[in-house]
Amino acid sequence: MTLYLAGAVVIAYLLGGIPFGYLFVRFALGKDIRSMGSGNIGATNVHRSAGGKAGVVVLLLDIAKGFIAVWIAALLNPGSPLALAFAATAVMIGHAFPVFLRFKGGKAVACFIGAFLYIAPLALAAVLLIFVLVVAVTRYISLGSIIAASLFPLAVFLILHPPSPIVWASFFSAIFIVYRHKANIQRLAGGTENVFSLKGRRR
Repeated sequence: MTLYLAGAVVIAYLLGGIPFGYLFVRFALGKDIRSMGSGNIGATNVHRSAGGKAGVVVLLLDIAKGFIAVWIAALLNPGSPLALAFAATAVMIGHAFPVFLRFKGGKAVACFIGAFLYIAPLALAAVLLIFVLVVAVTRYISLGSIIAASLFPLAVFLILHPPSPIVWASFFSAIFIVYRHKANIQRLAGGTENVFSLKGRRR
């Protein structure tokens, strides 16, 4: 691994680890998002627990850090699919296991969106459409995320036929997101999963 590639991975992990959900709720409301709702720092729990506007802000910030992480990797390692793949996975790992919050973070869906918005926008658009349809029908954000993530590697392969590092990064992302939703899968199976409301709510 070259110095620039290693640097891109470290930067991506640290960017991913910036806990925007925690910071926004702490500074805007004076509360700890980890003690609200599901306890997750991601945009969905912020939306549900702190209100719709807060959820949108956190969502956009988390998407932005995913995009910026891969963009920086591309600047440091021009023309390197491996750098893009490593940065995409590192920013997701950073979000899920942030060093700034004792390695207890979110599910990395927004970072995934940001990273692959740079790498594979057409494939991302295809699965986001599926995500929207699933959520519209079922009102379960988690189910939409799981199904869309699971189909993403296939979309990447069929639409882009990219270099192998990108394919493997897409597989890692799918497996990682499904794994991070294991508690949601249990609640879905038990019929106790939270449904989505556009307005969110305050507690």
